[in-house]
Amino acid sequence: MKRVKITVLRKTLVEDLAKEYGAEGLGRCPMLKEGQVFYADYAKPEGLCDEAWKAMYQYVFALAHGAGGGLFYYGDWIRKPGVAICSCNDGLRPVIFKLEATDEEAVIDYTPVNE
Repeated sequence: MKRVKITVLRKTLVEDLAKEYGAEGLGRCPMLKEGQVFYADYAKPEGLCDEAWKAMYQYVFALAHGAGGGLFYYGDWIRKPGVAICSCNDGLRPVIFKLEATDEEAVIDYTPVNE
């Protein structure tokens, strides 16, 4: 299993929807910064939003297990092998992420409990 690099590409705000449905003063995501980088393997990286992780973990898992050698979805989505672009589930202020397969081996940094 390989590590996957997660980069925050863009923080967005869907202004018309935010104006109609959002709380007063709603802005772009306050939790992440554009250019911020995380590395994932067996678990959600420290500091990454839970909602973002829920939206991307299946792509992280696929890339970590070798999907990086080919193109996702028969080549009709992303043109670069080993890359996925996804966003979090926030419909008013989604954050866009780039996921990249790496050659780094994942390491379990905890002791599994065998009961």
